[in-house]
Amino acid sequence: MTAAPAAARVGAPAVGGTAPDFELVNQYGEPVRLSDYRGRNVVLVFYPFAFSGICTGELCEIRDNLALFEDANATILAVSVDSKFSLRAYAAQEGYTFDLLADFWPHGAVASSYGVFDAESGMAQRGTFIIDAGGTVRYSVLNPRGQARDLADYRTALAGLEKA
Repeated sequence: MTAAPAAARVGAPAVGGTAPDFELVNQYGEPVRLSDYRGRNVVLVFYPFAFSGICTGELCEIRDNLALFEDANATILAVSVDSKFSLRAYAAQEGYTFDLLADFWPHGAVASSYGVFDAESGMAQRGTFIIDAGGTVRYSVLNPRGQARDLADYRTALAGLEKA
């Protein structure tokens, strides 16, 4: 299976469209609103569950390559349906310094607004949206269950932002 553009899913914002705004709490219970990041690029990473194998591998790869995102003036916002309490323990265990956002209640509401919530399993799918400093979606992808995202794809998409 190969990754597909996330916009192919019902409800997913299209590349070139405006990213839906939202407010969720991070692992410390602090509110985080997407629109507060205007003026910066945002890499919005939806993942199924904290402490799961593929998710941990993906987020550790981001953690280990933060300079790639910082060089592109990009902030990482990672979203799952876990509670803020689980996310705090997860961030502490793995050394994540970026925000892990709890789409816990209403369960999966933000993932649904991005077209990446799987109601049958109750989890967010592996969807990524790169949003430019003006709030426009510039890249999106949805990976099949069990398939990790490729850091090289982030590198390519972020390089495209610099040219825009």
